[in-house]
Amino acid sequence: MSSNEKSEYTVPEQLDGERLDRAAAQLASGLSRARLKRAIEAGAVRVNGRRKPKGAVVAKGDVISIDTSQVSDADSPAEPTPDAPLVVCFEGEGVLVVDKPAGQPTAPLRPGEVGSLANALVGRYPELAGVGYSAREPGLVHRLDTDTSGLVLVARSPEAFDVLRGALKEDRIDKRYLLLCASADLPDEGSIEFPIANHPKDQRRVYPCIHPRDVMRYAPRPASTSYRVIQRGTPWALVEVTVSRALRHQIRAHFAAIEHPLAGDVLYGGAEIRSLGRHALHASLISFGGGPGVAAFEVTSKLPPAMAALVTSESEGGASET
Repeated sequence: MSSNEKSEYTVPEQLDGERLDRAAAQLASGLSRARLKRAIEAGAVRVNGRRKPKGAVVAKGDVISIDTSQVSDADSPAEPTPDAPLVVCFEGEGVLVVDKPAGQPTAPLRPGEVGSLANALVGRYPELAGVGYSAREPGLVHRLDTDTSGLVLVARSPEAFDVLRGALKEDRIDKRYLLLCASADLPDEGSIEFPIANHPKDQRRVYPCIHPRDVMRYAPRPASTSYRVIQRGTPWALVEVTVSRALRHQIRAHFAAIEHPLAGDVLYGGAEIRSLGRHALHASLISFGGGPGVAAFEVTSKLPPAMAALVTSESEGGASET
């Protein structure tokens, strides 16, 4: 399949009820799974003309179109941008901890794309090229949503990456977040345990499976979010959240599921906050006791001023009409 080809496939009976990514992989046999994944992420794979998440279920007769014109055959590396701003909070043996601003993607999605944290990292630290999950994620041990600010963990060598990835899977890396949500009726502390699936209708969101029938239908992944209220204001509460291996949008979806969506998180039902311009979530702490070739560290990041201003608000003046 050439890089400028758009192909269409009709779902046969034997793939009725299959996930989109699995059905597309069987139908487009000449397309690598890695490239297919990037095509779905980029919205270049559609079902009956509509963009769908990889876990969407397809039916017999559905038409799957795949446009690979903007999806490279190879895993294109992040282009170095040496002059890009980069806030390094910790630099130690085998590891970096950097502070990502809200609005910056963690990694590029398409070949040649710049402006992401990955571009700045490989520009400042060329040795990160080739380290990590893929060439476009140099050294990145985990990601943050584009509009989530805060700390990101970076491995400086393949050996350090293996150590940190293993520690993350084994819950030996402590990651904490700060968020703002409605204070009223929120318990002082708690744990949210709803498993999470890809949203069946909206690729932008994930779906917390509250009811047993949803668990049976969507085969979600386990997810656990623990929290405690640090400070209460009017109308917002400042909440510290602890997760180990957070799934995509886990914190946002979990708080929406308990009817306390994050301030500014319009996608999940939160009130729009004009002074904030994004959802109120900040990765505030990350720590690790150290390992072979990796220094121990504990790094914190202060609450961004726009979020801090809302914590002490005594009225709803910071919230706009929705």
